[in-house]
Amino acid sequence: MPAADETVYDGGCHCGRVRFRLTAHIDHKRICDCTICHKRGALIFRVDEQQLELLTPLSDLSLYVWGTGSARDYFCPTCGILPFRRPRRNTAEETAAGVPEFTGWAVNLRCLDDFNPSDLPTRHIDGQSLPLP
Repeated sequence: MPAADETVYDGGCHCGRVRFRLTAHIDHKRICDCTICHKRGALIFRVDEQQLELLTPLSDLSLYVWGTGSARDYFCPTCGILPFRRPRRNTAEETAAGVPEFTGWAVNLRCLDDFNPSDLPTRHIDGQSLPLP
């Protein structure tokens, strides 16, 4: 059952092969300027592990791993849309500095059914400057 400030959203890829359910209070969108996010154009919102329910098994999706191999990009093998991903792991320096490790999901808000992220505040992520793990 969602918390009082949370909403349940259904989402998926363009062709409908990939489906998921998200329970969250969406209060912003993230736009990252790293090379892959910039080209992809996704609007991201991070959620804890339990907030994303996969209705399509991960084994039915394609996986793209690039760069250092710590991020996991899952996309539909039919239409090519990326509905969610696992963000990169912390570097040793970030961990030593006390930056908490994020273990949840980054959801592409553009993949939510009947949801318009246009009016949400934007957090710009300087992905080009993120340290490599």
